[in-house]
Amino acid sequence: MKKIVLSIGFVMLASTIVVSQERENNEKSKRPLSIKQLFKELDKDKDGKISFKEVKGPLKKDFKKIDTNDDGFLSKKEIEKAPKPKRRERKEN
Repeated sequence: MKKIVLSIGFVMLASTIVVSQERENNEKSKRPLSIKQLFKELDKDKDGKISFKEVKGPLKKDFKKIDTNDDGFLSKKEIEKAPKPKRRERKEN
């Protein structure tokens, strides 16, 4: 009987931990990347600029607006000065 109770308790504890980690990972993925993280992820050729070929996500849609000097690349300064995307309203559960 003790083994059954301990087994059930262990399963409940393990599932709680997994759910908690998944929730934390989902919350992290919704946070915007820092400029340093953005360049680390997108600047594939490591030239310190992000080209239209390298860019993805909302930056791709607004590339021409953010590329204020029209050189075909996004610099760290241009991204710093870019308007921040509007946050979506959170749905309450």
